[in-house]
Amino acid sequence: MRFKIVVGVARGIHYLHCGCDIKILHFDTKPHNILLDDKFVPKVSDFGLAKLCSVEKDTVTMTAARGTIGYVARELINRSIGLVSNKADVYSFGMLLMQMAGVNRELRRKKDDSTKYFPDWIYDCINKGEGIVTGEAENNNTDDDNVIGKIVLEKMTKVDLWCIQMNPDNRPSMNTVLEMLEGHVEDLKIPEHPSLT
Repeated sequence: MRFKIVVGVARGIHYLHCGCDIKILHFDTKPHNILLDDKFVPKVSDFGLAKLCSVEKDTVTMTAARGTIGYVARELINRSIGLVSNKADVYSFGMLLMQMAGVNRELRRKKDDSTKYFPDWIYDCINKGEGIVTGEAENNNTDDDNVIGKIVLEKMTKVDLWCIQMNPDNRPSMNTVLEMLEGHVEDLKIPEHPSLT
């Protein structure tokens, strides 16, 4: 269900970026701004920080950072990282995706890693060959639901790592994010550790 919600949110943000006569940059994608109807279909809400942009333009001019701490793309805080574009929404979506996958809850469960930045923890697990398995996904049963759950978690984590790249040029568009979410997990590569280069 969480995966379906995530795909719905990605479709909504993609529509804002590409489906309208004018590009809408949301700048505040976070759990509190995703509403669910009675069938758990997500709706992106709260456009108080949104900025309109011509579809011909790739970047926008900003005078101040917009968004919620923890979800704000780095280029909104430090302009030397890159120009502000719809890739800021991709970063915020990545942080939302991390929460939906339960990765941040797993990190908080581990007392010795309580101050570690989420992506650093993910790459540490990958480098140790542990993979990413949250407490919810850990299960010794090998039934079909558990296997599917682990595949979905792996896919969400890999897509998330692409979305939260520090350099906005290294992040995919929301169209590509949708393709990754709807594709096969085996086709997804793990990106380099997020950095400013």
